[in-house]
Amino acid sequence: MGIAELEALRVILRGGSVIDWRRLNFRDRTEVESYLRLNQFDHDDARDVRRLRAILAQAVEYLRSVFGYRVAAPVAEPEDVRDLFLLASGTLDPRRFRRIACVVLKVMHVIHHLEARELLFRTPLRESDLAQRAHRRIMTEADRMRAAGLPVVEFAGNSKSRDSLVTKLLAKKESVAAQVFDRVRYRVVTERTDQIAPVVWHLTQTLFPFNYAVPGQTQNSLVRFQELLAAHPHGPAIAAELQLPADLERRDPAARRNEFSGRDFRVLNFVVDLPVRIDDLLPQLDPMADELGRIVFSLVEFQVVDAATAARNEEGDSSHERYKRRQHHRVLRRLSRGLVVPKKGKRGGG
Repeated sequence: MGIAELEALRVILRGGSVIDWRRLNFRDRTEVESYLRLNQFDHDDARDVRRLRAILAQAVEYLRSVFGYRVAAPVAEPEDVRDLFLLASGTLDPRRFRRIACVVLKVMHVIHHLEARELLFRTPLRESDLAQRAHRRIMTEADRMRAAGLPVVEFAGNSKSRDSLVTKLLAKKESVAAQVFDRVRYRVVTERTDQIAPVVWHLTQTLFPFNYAVPGQTQNSLVRFQELLAAHPHGPAIAAELQLPADLERRDPAARRNEFSGRDFRVLNFVVDLPVRIDDLLPQLDPMADELGRIVFSLVEFQVVDAATAARNEEGDSSHERYKRRQHHRVLRRLSRGLVVPKKGKRGGG
């Protein structure tokens, strides 16, 4: 992996955000086109290009009107929309536009996400149907990975039951209105621990864009970025070029820990907003498609672990049974303050 791959992987491993970045790492239009395709934009589709330019125009207007930014014409109205990403990477002249191109893309990232959410609310698409569309994409890629011989011994998905959702919301410290990020989740098991990073990076190239990893929702006790860097043959040179300090995870650990997990439980757990096309729900000339696009997002959780660690996670204090027991204990304490507590061995209560 080079610096582009390592920085994309680092966003996943620490639950970071591309809003903190100051550059991209694209080398040519072909790389940009592949990235756009991963985001479900087809550069050969005039409607998608028009949509990208509409998002760009909104971002430029926001920066000009709210902050008084002077956005140069090559950034605000590039001849080819792919060039905006190359300007942000510093691989296209004039290079002095790299920073403002990055700023514009950050705002585009947010605007696209907001309007995709609005589109979802305005279409007759149930959450379960959206999850099914995402599931088909994910399992198609799982089949490709197996056929390609990637070191994956298990790739399986499921949805939380209604009882599990209620329990989770009651157990959370926030509120009942708190968002559940792992409603739909997938478990990926590799043969060895050192294969986890390459498999996750592969997924960022074939399934979900690294920029849509949900910040602050990573639990990582398996793969340390500093160790990846130390083992890399060009580690010191790459460390000098990183956008964030190489020792950031030591000084400011962003990865959260699930309070109900056992002390010895080890996992890489992260959440992504998976882009999903819904062209079939929008007539070709539907004005809403021009206004809000044809892409929505589905929250998906991925749990990645190696086979040996997966086996240890099912033993003793780390087991799922102990996890649920601690979670249920918390829920009962919160529900029963001043009220009747159910007798041991019985479910329900007054």
